[in-house]
Amino acid sequence: MSNSTGVLYVVATPIGNLADIGQRAVDTLRQVDLVVAEDTRHSGRLLRHLGITTSLAACHEHNERAAVDGLVARLRAGSDLALISDAGTPLVSDPGFRLVRAARAAGVSVVPIPGPCAAIAALSVAGLPTDRFVFEGFLPARHAARVARLETLVGETRTLVFYEAGRRLGACLADLCAVFGADRPAVLARELTKLHETVLDERLDELAARVAGDPDQARGESVLLVAGAPEQPGDVALEVGRLLETLLEEGITVSRAAAIAARVSGMSKRELYARAQALHDAQHSPSG
Repeated sequence: MSNSTGVLYVVATPIGNLADIGQRAVDTLRQVDLVVAEDTRHSGRLLRHLGITTSLAACHEHNERAAVDGLVARLRAGSDLALISDAGTPLVSDPGFRLVRAARAAGVSVVPIPGPCAAIAALSVAGLPTDRFVFEGFLPARHAARVARLETLVGETRTLVFYEAGRRLGACLADLCAVFGADRPAVLARELTKLHETVLDERLDELAARVAGDPDQARGESVLLVAGAPEQPGDVALEVGRLLETLLEEGITVSRAAAIAARVSGMSKRELYARAQALHDAQHSPSG
């Protein structure tokens, strides 16, 4: 692997099952001069499992900005580097964006070594439409900010893909029910490729009840997929959301705002009440 400058390889690693790593990824990790990892302790175990002795350097959300210049200098001097994350494809809700951007700006070749990605793995088995989808990564941790973000997505017609931490999964599902409606189809794909892999295909309220009643469903890594909203002419759903927001800002009650929006749009008053209540809660949250 030689060049006038080095090459930055962006290497996907397993999301659980170590047998999922590709031979090209193994060969690359073995031959580069340095492996740049999100967590060197975690990635060190992977390299030892593969019998790879390449040196490791850390590049994570807390040091990436400071580390980029030195890594790019090594690339420009002719060293080949491999960028990996703790699991899956780097940069997909993981660090690495600054390094890739800086390397490209410096004229360094950046080469993908494709492989596992939790979002794509979940989509492939969810049974929801995959011809058009939107990846949202992790939603905000705070309730009000999460609701506000979901409100911007309520009219999205593509399948929605979220990552969520186990400790926040129950609260996230509750907010999805309130904003999107309890009967929206959804899939919870948990611990993919691992021993306790689970894929649950239910309505949002059923998923919320399942997680609330079974703590095991909130363990490990989760991908949450939600069916897109029905197609509506003229972006009706988005316009209705703006109408509800305006009515509530004018001091109209949640029930009255839902009734007005239902009369104007012809949409379900029950669904609009849930959306109006979520908006009201977000507007009046003391902490955001």
